[in-house]
Amino acid sequence: MIKLLVGLGNPGPEYEHTRHNAGFWWVDAAARRLGVRLAADRAFFGLAGRAAHAEGAVWLLEPQTFMNLSGKAVAALARFYKIAPQELLVVHDELDLPPGQMKLKFGGGHAGHNGLRDIHAQLGSPDYWRLRLGIGHPGVKAEVANYVLRKPPAAEREAIEQSIDTSVAQLDLLVAGRMEQAMMKLHAKPAAGAQALKPTGPDAQAPDGPSGARTSAATPPASRRGPG
Repeated sequence: MIKLLVGLGNPGPEYEHTRHNAGFWWVDAAARRLGVRLAADRAFFGLAGRAAHAEGAVWLLEPQTFMNLSGKAVAALARFYKIAPQELLVVHDELDLPPGQMKLKFGGGHAGHNGLRDIHAQLGSPDYWRLRLGIGHPGVKAEVANYVLRKPPAAEREAIEQSIDTSVAQLDLLVAGRMEQAMMKLHAKPAAGAQALKPTGPDAQAPDGPSGARTSAATPPASRRGPG
């Protein structure tokens, strides 16, 4: 079974509604469905909550370490409760899927996603489950770092929320580890209008807002970056 559900994102109100926080949005929805309240836990460097499920205890976690250090929180909780990598599901934003689409997969590389990169390093293994929530791509690699740290337009946010609702509805299958059945449900049909949603206009061309708050010099060079 899956014993730990992790959503990736960046802490703080300035990042709350940005694309890079899609994993947080998912865990928030899962917590509501499971009737769990997430609370700050210093031992696990994040917001955490424990749900009683028919399959057993399930932990929910939103690391508050900033994206680049997500593995610090994940490894702390997983090691304390002796949760193996294969009992972990990480939910994160995915540039290579349009808003509204999602993919469930096991293992593989981090594809430049700094949250996954750090989880790989801290766990010492890539062999965990991932749920990739499509956020689309700006079309220009140089704009990716700013793109993920911006709020999506209303139509894109709605499509992402639809994918979250669809996947959270399959929580029982996911927690039970019935992944083939879950994949059939999640991959069967994209959320309504998802195929037509591609970044357009200023959002696909160049970032706006105070760039100094969004492209910290402390972040390592990579195709996907989060603050911190």
